[in-house]
Parts: sequence; C-alpha cells; structure tokens
Amino acid sequence: MSETPNSLTKRLDEIFRPYNRSDRPGLVVGVAKGGKPIYRRGFGLANVEHGVANTPLTRMRIGSTTKHFTCLAALLLAEDGKLDIDASIRAYAPEYPALGGEPTLRQLMSHAGGHRCYIDTGFIADGAAIHPAEAALAAQARQTAANFPPGERMLYNNGGYNVLSLAIERASGVRFETFMKQRIFEPLGMHATASIPSDFEIHQGLAGLYTPAGGGWRRGIFITENLRGEGAMVSTIDDMLRWLAHLRSPAKTVGSADSWRQMTTAPKLANGFQAQYALGLIIDDYRGVRVIHHGGSVTGGQCQMITAPDHALDIIILTNGVQARPDELAEQVMDAVLGETVLAPRPEAPPTAAYKALLGRYYDDRSGMLFGFADMDGKLGLSFFTSPPAPIDACDEGLVSPFAKTVVGHFVFHTRGLQLGDGVSPETLVVSDSGNPDTFRRLPDEAPPMAKADELAGEFYAVDIDARAWFEADGEGLALRIHGPYGESQWTLGSLADDLMSATYKNPSIPWVGVVAIEREAGAASAFTFTSRRTRKLRFERRASH
Repeated sequence: MSETPNSLTKRLDEIFRPYNRSDRPGLVVGVAKGGKPIYRRGFGLANVEHGVANTPLTRMRIGSTTKHFTCLAALLLAEDGKLDIDASIRAYAPEYPALGGEPTLRQLMSHAGGHRCYIDTGFIADGAAIHPAEAALAAQARQTAANFPPGERMLYNNGGYNVLSLAIERASGVRFETFMKQRIFEPLGMHATASIPSDFEIHQGLAGLYTPAGGGWRRGIFITENLRGEGAMVSTIDDMLRWLAHLRSPAKTVGSADSWRQMTTAPKLANGFQAQYALGLIIDDYRGVRVIHHGGSVTGGQCQMITAPDHALDIIILTNGVQARPDELAEQVMDAVLGETVLAPRPEAPPTAAYKALLGRYYDDRSGMLFGFADMDGKLGLSFFTSPPAPIDACDEGLVSPFAKTVVGHFVFHTRGLQLGDGVSPETLVVSDSGNPDTFRRLPDEAPPMAKADELAGEFYAVDIDARAWFEADGEGLALRIHGPYGESQWTLGSLADDLMSATYKNPSIPWVGVVAIEREAGAASAFTFTSRRTRKLRFERRASH
C-alpha cells in the first residue's frame, strides 16, 4: 500500500525535529514531487536577537549553488552573440594573468582553469578579515604561479567564477547583479531572489547568518564584499523549487536547449578523464538514482539543492547557522520519499581490516598535497591534510574520493594488488588526481622533533599574496603568523617529517588546515611553501635582514 501524504509528512518532520528549536538559528526545507510542493517548513530562528522564526518565506544565502545560474548567464550572452565561452578569459578580463596557459571561460566554469582561488589565498594572508570589493580581481591579477596548467586537472575555484562574473558584466554592458535579475530571476518569477555582493547589506526578509562562539553566537560575515557569480545569491525555498522544476522541464523559459545540454553534460579533460562537474552542476548518482545537485557554504550558512529528474523529485535545504549537514539531510529526504523499492542498497564502506598497512599519511612533494588514512569504527577513513577523516569509497582501481564528495578534486588511490590487510606498509602510493597519476611518499609514523623557532628566525614574504610571515615559539611547539594587506592569520604547526609541518588555523571554529614545507640553502631556511586544499605550494621567500 502506498504511503499517505500525512505519513510522509510525519517522516520528514522526524528528520528535522532536532532543529525545531526556539533558541538558535535553524533551516528551511522545500520538497516537491512532479513540480508540486509536498513539504515546506521552517525550523529555528531567522533572527536570534529578536526571536524571529524561520518560515518557508525566509530568504537565505544559497552560497555556491549560485554557480550554475552564473553559467546560464554566460550561455545566454553566448546565445546573444556577445560572449564566447570557449575564448580565453583574458579576452574579457585582460587583467587576469597568463600562467602556463590562458583558461577559457568554459574551463573556469568546470573548475579546470588551474589558477588559484582569491578566497583561499585571501584567507591564508588575512585570516577572517573582510576584503574590500576591489581586492578580488587584484588578488588574482598579482599571481605569479598557478596550481596547474588549464585543462590538466580539476580543482574547485571560486575565483574563476568571480572573474567570469566580470566577463558577463563587460559583455552585457550592465552590472552582473542587474543582468541576473533581468534575464533569469524576473522571467522565472523568482521575485524573492537576488545577487547580493556583501553581508553588510540589509535586505528585507533575509535571515541572519550565525557562527557558534563559546555557547553563544557571532554574526556570520563572509570575507569579501565582492561576492558575485561564485556565491552571492539569496533566495527562498519556493523560488528554488520553481527553479528546479524549470531545470528539469524539457520546455525552457530561459536558455536554449543547446545551452541546457551544455549545462548538464559533464566534460572530459584533455587527458580523457570524465569529470562529474558540468557547468556549475554536479552530475551524480545516489543509490542508483540519477541526480543533479550543487551545495553551497558561506560564513554562517549552508545550502543543498538536488533533483532526481527521472522521479521529478526536487529538494532544497537552506541553513543559517545550525550545526547540520544539508547534503546529508537531503539524502535522508530522498530515502523517505523514494523508498527502498526505488533506491539501490547502500554500498559497503571499505573495512579497515583490509587496509591496515595503509593507515598513516602520504605526501606528494610536487603538489604539496597530504592525505591520511585512519580507522572510523571499523571502516576506512580518508583525511585531507590533518582534517578529521571522512568515509572513502571502493572502486576498481582500489579507493576513490570523488569530486562530488570532496568538492576539491577527484582522487583515485591505486591500491589494487597491494597486500594491505597484514602486509608491509607501502613506501609510496600512486594517487590519480583527475586522471593524472602522482606518486606520494609515506611519512614516518613517528614524526621527528619540531624545528626550533630560532632555526627559522627572520621574515619571509609571499609576493603572490603581498604577505609577510614569521615562525614563532608557541609554548613547547611552533606557530606561523602571516600578515597580509587586510589582516592576519595564525597557524599552529605540527611535525610530519624533516622540514615538513602540518598547519592548523588557530581559531577552532574555522577548520582550515594545510602543509608547510621548508626549503634550505647551506642548512639555513631560505623559503617555505604553504599548501591548502585549494592552493598548491604558495611560496614565501626569506627577506634579507637590514
């Protein structure tokens, strides 16, 4: 017997019951089947200070879910004959540097451009300090090195979308925010939706953003006042459900059939690697069901948008500070709505026992990337740098951390044929990044003593972020202080190997991690590189003492 609407509502209410609070921020949820809303709820507070509750009409930021709207805007201009998405970005933004090749607009849209992300480099230089509007383009224009040549790999890059927004603005002759409103939001009746560059702006009906702080809350303010196509949109669940119905529909009000085909077709890289990321959308599979999705994250808020086109199921979840994972909640909603008769069994996570010899850390000297394997209650977990481990999947080659899960890159760990259950730990491990094999070396299980602060004394400078850096004693350990144009970041360091250290951002509410690699000349530290999830080997040179 089929489930009644009331019983489904009760099941969905139970999923979100922990967030039905009157003393903290929360979330809003919209679910539609066949284009008709079947669940619309608000939980928690939109405004903590005044006790204003979230409702289905509350506006919230959607973060990076903005990206596919930006791609559609570029394609609309291509339809108009005003923009070529296969042209170099420098045809529209000559300020953008040519570093080992000029990325095309399409490569920026699919995160294959290779340049560094201004948000990531800005955080390394300035911590959580707010950057003025002009800083985004200036930060990207001053880069002297890239993460990789255009089209070689995939690495999530907000900066590419920021400069793409500039190309849209220059090609259209109107402000990016105006173009989005006139060409996308208004034609689709998304009247509560807007592109808002700064969290300092006040807009009617917009929920506050909050981050936890010592049992209370702090205002969530994103680190730039120039958010654009990478993550500037605010919307409501009703507007987003309207958008998802349009995305699934064969008859489009906005955009040609060819534009939408490009939007929803995942590209291949130059090496033939089949990507998951199309133009601002992730093409994926959830328990045997084809899905299209994209999440988003801002300071104090998150979003998950997902549709299962073959089942006409649309889900949108927006949060404003509640400690929840909207992507995991959306999967629970899919479980409840589609049921076990539609969904395939969940794949078994690889058991730790079969990979005991793999446990430990592996580092790539070329890229600066660090991976760790650890036990998670009997299941194998993978960590980026020294972050907490997360589940990893099995694949034909061994193990895989797909782009859809990490939103960093697509990594395959070639463990097939290795005796890892009770064998000797491999000294090297081949890891394919977007189909490009790299050889990682195993780091010692017992790290050597940390370098002393006086061994690394002096000032270092990174021209790419216009920032100075110093190593300092930190109790019994070592810390790194980086001072940029707008603020400062401070990092606790930990020993990994000789002249190789982990870096953990000192504010525990911001889970930022990286790797510092020391370079020496005649035994003295002459430079170091800093690598994070989205920045590869940012170089700091020692400044001569005066």
